[in-house]
Amino acid sequence: MRIQSQQNFWSGVMFIVLGLTFAWFATDYQMGTAARMGPGYFPFWISTIMAILGAVIALSALSPKAEKTQVDKFDWRSMFLVLGSVVLFGLLMRPLGLYVSLALLVIISSFASHEFTWKVAIGNAVFLVVFAYVAFVKGLGLIFPLYPWFIG
Repeated sequence: MRIQSQQNFWSGVMFIVLGLTFAWFATDYQMGTAARMGPGYFPFWISTIMAILGAVIALSALSPKAEKTQVDKFDWRSMFLVLGSVVLFGLLMRPLGLYVSLALLVIISSFASHEFTWKVAIGNAVFLVVFAYVAFVKGLGLIFPLYPWFIG
């Protein structure tokens, strides 16, 4: 058997690994029954279904009728920019507040795009800061530091 669609095959493998991993972690919780579900019941079955769908996707990539696709070289720079900006957001949230840390998150992670422009990055940052304020602070009443520590 030869892999016809590498994208589908590796996507299926990723779903299988993630599904089985989360299903395994869900077994640490009480399962219960379908009539009286425990905290592990739903995550276990959703993860199991995800693994099964991953297997179907991966096997379909082996079919001779599958569309032939290749997987490009992995872009480590983009991955580190996105993950690093999320970690930086977590570290800077308390000292710099929601506005500055969220704007930095959006702008730094925007550098991961191959179509980066300052106009779009700043526009996205402004929109997300306003949305986060309206949704989380005003809408849900969550308490975040909004400004840097030296402003108050």
